[in-house]
Amino acid sequence: MTTKLRALGDETRLTLMLLIAERPRTVKELQEATGLSQTLVSHHLAPLREQELISSKPRGRSNVYSLCCAELGGPVQLLASLAAQAPEGAASCQ
Repeated sequence: MTTKLRALGDETRLTLMLLIAERPRTVKELQEATGLSQTLVSHHLAPLREQELISSKPRGRSNVYSLCCAELGGPVQLLASLAAQAPEGAASCQ
């Protein structure tokens, strides 16, 4: 359990999880939404996949990432709202 929370403890990964919680997304869509490079997005998705917080399905030449289960959306949004209450976390949740 702590390794799953540790994976969500990174600001960038939490932002990616929030985007994926809205709807399944490709790496390119996550790049466009965050302004991060493809390499960096993939780097941050890896721990989320390893902890089975997200899953990926091939679609053409891309992978579509989605939450492991619908029940995870609420807790992810709660974590983001808690991060937004701290001054250093507010920027990541807008």
